Formats: sequence, structure tokens, C-alpha cells
Amino acid sequence: MKKSVVVAASLLWASVSVNAECDLNQGKKVFNKCAACHSVEAGKHMMGPSLHGVVGRKAGKTDGFLYSMAMEASGFVWTNERLSDFIASPMSYVAGTSMPFGGIKKVDDREALICYLKGLK
Repeated sequence: MKKSVVVAASLLWASVSVNAECDLNQGKKVFNKCAACHSVEAGKHMMGPSLHGVVGRKAGKTDGFLYSMAMEASGFVWTNERLSDFIASPMSYVAGTSMPFGGIKKVDDREALICYLKGLK
């Protein structure tokens, strides 16, 4: 009985902390800044590539989208940290990127956006 209560309490705490750390509604609102150029639908590219499944994807390598030479040559995989740094200042993070965006300065907004994008899988 005690073990069941401890397990149930642990699961409840985990779900509360995940929801506290990951505000999907805020992430969707922040995505509105991206929606003019990016889709969240798999394979649907616009001026920018689809962001569906972006976390874990190799930068500059998406079927059906032509990236800048700088992004193609970057050679990294999109992690939460790399996405956050890139979104903060795209042109500083990948010099020569063709993404004409000034960035999202608030860390909380970037984290919410990344959480939203990860939830699209």
C-alpha cells in the first residue's frame, strides 16, 4: 500500500513539474512569430523549412528544402540548446544563414516554443 501511494505521488509530481516546465499554449503563441515563414506540418515547406520534427534533425538537411550554404555546412544536430541559441539570434549563430529574423530574446519564450515544436512529433 505504501509503495502504491509513493508511486502515485511520484507520478503526480512528475506530471505537475512537466506541465510547469512546458507551457504548450505559450509555445503555440510564440510560434505565431514563425508562422509567416514556417509550417508545423510534416513536409510542408514555406519560405522556411517545416519545423515538424526539428529537434533531433540535422541542420540544413531536410528533403524538399533548399538551405543556405552556411546552414548546410553547419554540420550539427538540432538539440534544445542549439535551437534556443539559434532562435535567440539566427544570424549570429549561423553566419550566412538566409533566415531574416531578429530573434526571440526571452528565454522562457524560446523554451516554450521548443516545447511546442517537440510536441508535434
